[in-house]
Amino acid sequence: MRNSILLVFFSLFLYSCIPQGINNKVGQKVIEENNSEKTYISEASSDDIKNNNIEITEREINEKTYQPNRTIEIVLPSGEKYKYISDSFLNALEIAIFDISNSSMFLDFNFYETKEELEKIFLKNQEINKIFIGPLTSEDTRTVNKFCDNQIIIFSFASDRSLADNCVYLFNFFIEDDLQAIFNFLDDNARVALLYPNNIYGNYVNSIIEEYSKNSSATLIYRLSYKEDLSDVREIIKKLGKYEYRKNELKRQKEILKQKKDEISLASLKKLEKFETIGEMDFTHLIISDGNIRILELAPLLPFYDIDPERVGFIGTGLWDEKSFFDEPSLQGANFPGIEESNRIDFINKYIELYHVPPPRISTIMYDLSTLINYLIVNFNNTEEIKNFLNRDNNFIGLDGKFSIK
Repeated sequence: MRNSILLVFFSLFLYSCIPQGINNKVGQKVIEENNSEKTYISEASSDDIKNNNIEITEREINEKTYQPNRTIEIVLPSGEKYKYISDSFLNALEIAIFDISNSSMFLDFNFYETKEELEKIFLKNQEINKIFIGPLTSEDTRTVNKFCDNQIIIFSFASDRSLADNCVYLFNFFIEDDLQAIFNFLDDNARVALLYPNNIYGNYVNSIIEEYSKNSSATLIYRLSYKEDLSDVREIIKKLGKYEYRKNELKRQKEILKQKKDEISLASLKKLEKFETIGEMDFTHLIISDGNIRILELAPLLPFYDIDPERVGFIGTGLWDEKSFFDEPSLQGANFPGIEESNRIDFINKYIELYHVPPPRISTIMYDLSTLINYLIVNFNNTEEIKNFLNRDNNFIGLDGKFSIK
């Protein structure tokens, strides 16, 4: 695709691994293992340490429960609906653990299909200083956030930012950041229409887009939804482009010209025979907040019903950052918010070499989260210390560049 990449600064979420200022980069060791017993500094005796250079051994810290629980609980759905994502996360996790090479970090894998199974996992593993990776969805995260009183940390992949609270930290690409980048890109001549699926993601986009358009010089004029199964998408696209009205207008213009016999009228009539409709669109840009295979089915229908990509700018969300979309003819010249893949190219190549398929775009999330957790359990003694660190607006460097925690 001759796509324009809108660079996005993803804020208000966790997404990386090594704080800026620390020399380690993603995938490098952050602790050197040897045969000697490691030592840690006790936060409780910091003044004594400052004056007397006192050190406390790892064994003593474990006895005082300062040492973080080094068994990380992986919690992912096993149902068919989420199998592709869960499998890709496990693949990315395997690569990350190999790169980290920290033999003192252990993983315990837990899979669930129902809400009851998910709750049982957290009830069984609610030990002090325990860290969880997962669950995957916003709905599942609402189910488990009640366990935050147990001095644990939950790194969830939920997309609903309102769930980021107490012990829940969110790792994801967020549509809010996409919309911010899109409306920063559009100028004051832009008249924008939104086309979105009638599902949780699409309806959420519809509910917040006005907030971002208000702070932009562009004007939001239309918002239309279609069924998730695309059963009504043809009628919705025709309505969006006022297809029937413009088709009838073309017919009317032809009838007028046919009644005239002068050369100019006949020449104009000949030109109109090439068109399906006549008249300009009310909008200059069309945001399509959808992804997956639906884009490849939906996109060709736009020019078919005379929404011409040469006259209307097609704009996608971060869901479009998949190479399978780049060769679709109707999307040539489209724009979407994203980040150049140069930082993650080594990861992509390694993934393909190991699993013989390209990684889904979101798989870097699991890689960076794994390396962040490795850094946390090596450098901090308990979940309270980790939370204090995470709440300091630190910047991080991950596979997709620099990110921050808010």
